[in-house]
Amino acid sequence: MLVDDHAIVREGYRSLLQKQDNMEVIAEAVDGAQAYLHYKEHKPDITVMDISMQGQGGLEAISRIKKFDSSAKILVFSMHQNPSFAIQATRAGALGYVTKSSDPEVLIRAIYDVQQNKYTLSADIAQALALEKLGTDATALDQLTVREFEILRMLVEAKSTKTIADTLNISPKTVANAHYIIKRKLDVNSDIELTHLAIKMNIINLLDLSA
Repeated sequence: MLVDDHAIVREGYRSLLQKQDNMEVIAEAVDGAQAYLHYKEHKPDITVMDISMQGQGGLEAISRIKKFDSSAKILVFSMHQNPSFAIQATRAGALGYVTKSSDPEVLIRAIYDVQQNKYTLSADIAQALALEKLGTDATALDQLTVREFEILRMLVEAKSTKTIADTLNISPKTVANAHYIIKRKLDVNSDIELTHLAIKMNIINLLDLSA
């Protein structure tokens, strides 16, 4: 199953994967909520999942799918090269993380690895993780839970508390509490500081904000 909110991107994935002798795309989804429903219906062997999508994101979808089926095999295929995204995806239950800047062969190899229950990372993410561990300036993002990380992503996209609550199927009070905890963990005092930090840590960029 392919999960990405861009139809042209999904078409490219589908064309690539269906050229492989033993791969078939049996379902596609445009966001995390649809991915969860399609997973329950189609039970794909492998799910290739984006993280940042309109509506419910990939991290929430991974968590929900893994709760439904602990044996689900999920590979994240994302534009984000920040190692914190890979850490959060693994915490949610993904077996692999490949960046969209990787060669097509890297994605194909990663799918085979995930099929065999092997953890796999594209080289750029593996290097970024190694450098982060060697550095003394460990990112505060790693302190966040998967749910907090997903809420942070939506907050800095200027989503309202109600929109976040509706998207994640939680109460507005839970979102408000998480908002407070996120700011405390990241040591910021305002939403402006939170947005600046998100840009600095490559969670979002200025192009995202102007889109």
